[in-house]
Amino acid sequence: MDALARDYLLVALGIGELEEGIVDAYYGPPELRQQAADANQSAAVMAGHAAALRARLADATDDEQRRRWLDRQLVGLETIANRLAGVELPYVDEVTRCFDARPEATPPEEYARVRTDLEQLLPGSGDLRERLAQHDARMVIPPDRLAAIADWVFAQLRAAAAQRWPLPQGESCTFSMVRDQPWAAYNWYDGNLQSRIEINTDLPMRADQLPGVVAHETFPGHHLEHAWHEQRLYRERGYAEVGVQLINTPEAYMSEGLGETGAWLLNDAARWQALLLEICDRAGIALSPEDAQREWRIATAKHRLRGVSGDAALQLFVAKRSREDVQRFLEQDALATPARAAKSLEFIEHPLWRTYVFCYAGGERLLTKWVTSAADESAKDARFFRLLTEQLTPSGIAAEITY
Repeated sequence: MDALARDYLLVALGIGELEEGIVDAYYGPPELRQQAADANQSAAVMAGHAAALRARLADATDDEQRRRWLDRQLVGLETIANRLAGVELPYVDEVTRCFDARPEATPPEEYARVRTDLEQLLPGSGDLRERLAQHDARMVIPPDRLAAIADWVFAQLRAAAAQRWPLPQGESCTFSMVRDQPWAAYNWYDGNLQSRIEINTDLPMRADQLPGVVAHETFPGHHLEHAWHEQRLYRERGYAEVGVQLINTPEAYMSEGLGETGAWLLNDAARWQALLLEICDRAGIALSPEDAQREWRIATAKHRLRGVSGDAALQLFVAKRSREDVQRFLEQDALATPARAAKSLEFIEHPLWRTYVFCYAGGERLLTKWVTSAADESAKDARFFRLLTEQLTPSGIAAEITY
């Protein structure tokens, strides 16, 4: 480990001591984590450390990609520390500094177009939100079958990913079912190329959701990304800074975008429908090939509103609309049930997650545009592999798109 990586880790871990959840994973030397905890420095001091280290980058490494990555990470860390110290920024500026990308709203007319498409695709008549809720309820996988079906989906996706990208030797995942969590699924990366995937059985998991959820968390998403970063950057190049994974920094924007982009890149229409048919068969849900084709169209229509949480956050924190107005927007425009809309608002208002809501849709828009603008399928796979193995940033990707 060089001095640059060591100093970065102390800044990251020190700020992580100030707000629970900022450090999502750490597999570096345990003594550094203890050193950061023992230092017990204030948020204002840590913001200063982040700024000072950023000022030293030009003389600390001659790797331009590494320097840019560390620079953007340190901007995000300084922003987090300043917020904890009581420094308030306009919301859009805070998001932009955290993620190296400016938040974008979904065009309002897109909500109307999606609503029109779903009116035609969903069976029955009457209130669209009720019809969507009935549709979703029919697709729920029985909880007692979920673990076995998730294992099967994982094996299919791992095999498919291995045909397109190399896998680090020795990587592995374990699955477990959990309860009493706010998320549907989570990847806990433990280092040594190992991930623990947890699926929350309290929340209904639908058959049409499962391929995307498992792909996002495992192949070609978070697990493959984290394992390749550890292998290629930490072990082979000695860039120990990747041994900490941070929330509310550009790497989180890239990681969530990678998970979403990879899920759709691997699961094209044909593979997704084939997976869905088998999942439904194993779950005891009646589904014909014609139904699977319609489910693909429904899923892609709903996916066009993936930025709804960010749209709601902009309404709440920028337009200063009331909480009641934003709740109505989530229910009427985004077709959420009252309970789900209220849960979304809780997430958006949480101090840790109030900026994070842009990572999924924003990251996917950026990375999908970059990957799919490649010349052919081989070039697309090569670009995606760069995401798995290099220190890339949102602004760096955006700059490449303009060429």
